[in-house]
Amino acid sequence: MDELDSAIVAELQRDARQTNRELARRLGIAPSTCLERVRLLRRRGVILGYRAVISPPALNRGVEAFVSTRLRPLNRPVIDGFKQAVIELPEVVAVYVIAGDEDFLIHVTVPDLDHLHAFLVDRLAPRREVVSFRSQIVFQSAHKDVLERLAHG
Repeated sequence: MDELDSAIVAELQRDARQTNRELARRLGIAPSTCLERVRLLRRRGVILGYRAVISPPALNRGVEAFVSTRLRPLNRPVIDGFKQAVIELPEVVAVYVIAGDEDFLIHVTVPDLDHLHAFLVDRLAPRREVVSFRSQIVFQSAHKDVLERLAHG
């Protein structure tokens, strides 16, 4: 990644809906150069896609939590099966396989604490491979764009 690639990525993170012509103008390059650079970034796997960022509270998902989960037996079929089953649940935003005392970190959004409790008791606890889980409720959060994190990390 050179400086132009970084500038393209930063601009697209700021506003992925801008046209190629607008992006090229902001960067001070020809539209054809801009288009080719964006295509190369996509081909190289730097740009994975474009999406809308949605507010969970606007969708009646005002409570966010992270659920640390331990599984047994810990083998590839159990890990893969659990990951696939959990990511399909409507409450789940993301699933991370992690190292440490727990094996998974599950990010969930739900309307309220009663729904979080129901998720834990009705969806997680009955699974045979789940040995234990612990939930942490998110009070506030802040996010950075990926490029900003890499540049300042």
